[in-house]
Amino acid sequence: MPVYSYTFKDALGALQKGTAEAESEELLRARFQEQGFTVTEVTVLKQKVKKQKSYGKVKLANLAVFCRQFSTMVDAGVSLVRCLDVLSRQTQDPKLKKMLIDIGERVESGESLSRSMQRHPRTFNNLFIGLIKAGEIGGVLEESLQRLSTFLEKDVELRRKVKSAMTYPTLVMIAALGIVIFLVAWVVPQFAKLFVDIGLKEDDFPAMTKFLIDLSATFSQRWWMYLLGVITLIVAWRLFKSTRFGLRVADRMKLKVPVFGTLHHKVCMARFARTMGTLLTSGVPILQAMETVAGTVGNSVMADAVLDARARIREGDRIGDPLEASRLFPPMVVHMIGVGEESGSLDYMLQKIADFYENEVEATLASLTAALEPILIVFLGFVVGFIVIAMFLPIIKVIETLSSGASDQ
Repeated sequence: MPVYSYTFKDALGALQKGTAEAESEELLRARFQEQGFTVTEVTVLKQKVKKQKSYGKVKLANLAVFCRQFSTMVDAGVSLVRCLDVLSRQTQDPKLKKMLIDIGERVESGESLSRSMQRHPRTFNNLFIGLIKAGEIGGVLEESLQRLSTFLEKDVELRRKVKSAMTYPTLVMIAALGIVIFLVAWVVPQFAKLFVDIGLKEDDFPAMTKFLIDLSATFSQRWWMYLLGVITLIVAWRLFKSTRFGLRVADRMKLKVPVFGTLHHKVCMARFARTMGTLLTSGVPILQAMETVAGTVGNSVMADAVLDARARIREGDRIGDPLEASRLFPPMVVHMIGVGEESGSLDYMLQKIADFYENEVEATLASLTAALEPILIVFLGFVVGFIVIAMFLPIIKVIETLSSGASDQ
């Protein structure tokens, strides 16, 4: 985990400084605020406490397969060291292979499985470590691994559905952009040259033709400026998103965008409910579970709402009340969480909420894809049609002039 330098005011108003490890700056701030301290500054330290090998990040699909195989072998009574050795030989992912060899050596030397995995935070996040640790403490490691593999498989499936649904619109937009660039950069200049050859003046052009010719001339001469502008916008946006304020603005925009905002909200709700339900089912304490969920929900605005709810729960509030106050959690979700809390079946209710929202995401994606296809086709036809009409209008005007001249004779 990254190491942060912090400054806060204690109860007497005195400034206190120090360093601490945390999953993110938001979680560190929330940790101090829960203790009644006013945080004035938090900065990430460049140096690391311990230099550690980085093997990169393993794909979720490969991680889900690993968990499923690991749980099967542990359930069959195979020792952890033997399991890790067999799985390291079997996996085709070179990154995962190196990690499993390293973890196996550490476990064999006496280190716990959760601690060994914690040394590879890019692959094994807080959710993973929390479930493994709960399984070790409760003596039900195989059950924790099974829940983890089920969670990862559902997460992979959800991501796959979103990506596959967005593939067609993305390809159509790329094709439309390529066609427009080709027409503006090559076809329009050919027509402009033809107009000059037949003696047409710029004043004779319709407004749409003049616009296209000017755009084509500017693009041909200063295409590098357009490219530089696009690159600058992308880099500026990424730098803006790298700040805490920028990330919150971007995530709030994701929730407010028409149609896609609703889809993103449903995906976040499904991820929140599935993660929270899996952690509680595995015996992870609710406060620790909510801290983990905040780091995996996929939206900083919703993560802040979860952390605020966590702080209120520490003070004795019910779970549903602060979630309802955030206005990010629908009444149905708040009601089901309240019922689960009262009946002692919160983990079951959260799993039901996750199932509901995953089905909602699938239905939304299907309807969105069906609606986007004709819209994109009409848009592409409109753009190409505009260019074709703009280029042929002057020719039609010349033909009409010649026809009228011939009839007058």
